[in-house]
Order: sequence, then C-alpha cells, then structure tokens
Amino acid sequence: IMKHYFKHKMRGKSPGTIVAMVLFGIIAIVGLAILFGFIIMWLWNTLMPELFGLPTLTYWQAVGLFILSKILFGCGGGRGSSNHKKHSNECKDGKKKRTDFSKWDHYDKFWEEQGNEAYTKYVEEMDAQKKPSDSSTKIDE
Repeated sequence: IMKHYFKHKMRGKSPGTIVAMVLFGIIAIVGLAILFGFIIMWLWNTLMPELFGLPTLTYWQAVGLFILSKILFGCGGGRGSSNHKKHSNECKDGKKKRTDFSKWDHYDKFWEEQGNEAYTKYVEEMDAQKKPSDSSTKIDE
C-alpha cells in the first residue's frame, strides 16, 4: 500500500535527484545530532555546576548522557503509557487518521486511466481560484 504513495511522490524525479535528497537527509540528520550534542553540553555546563555543584561535561560526555537518558527513560515517542492503544487508526474526534491507505488499492489503475488529465484540470482550477478578478485589482481614485 505504501509503495503507491512513494511511487507517486518520486514520479518524474531523476535518480540523481533522489540520491541528492538521500544525501541531504543523511547530512541533515548528522548535523542535527552534532548540534543537539552541543546544546546538551551548553545547557549542562550553564546550569548544573552552578545549581548543584556538578562538574562540567565535554561534548562526548554530553552525547553519552543523552544516549544514556534515552536508554533509561525511553525514546520519547509521545505515545504515553503502555496501557493506551498504540496503533489506533482513529483520532480523538472519531475520524480516521491519514495513515489509512486502504483507498490506495486502485491508485495505479486510476493514474493510468485519468491521473494526469485529472491532475492538470485540478491545478488549473486551483490557479483560477488564486487569481483575483480584474475588477478587484482596479484602484478607485
């Protein structure tokens, strides 16, 4: 089911573009991890020695402290306690979440038969809605 979604998102992208996107993603993750280590080190070294008389940390000690806290206290997925349903497909208001991909079963057939034409028509309708009418752009003197 998910393969249809990715197939659509990557339609028309060259392999070079996909490789560039993956490399950018890897670089961004590494950059954020490094930045996060420095933020933890800065916060610790700014607060803890003065408040509690604890020693300052090096960068790698701060990264290790972060990893240790994730191991001890969990990964912070935000799911709450284990008593809650972990994989509910309904939001609090009873509507289906957008992760319901059951409607994607017929996507390829639709796209082959009507997709490009229907999409072009939709884009034209959206562009027509965005453009203000000629009478509203005139300024009264």
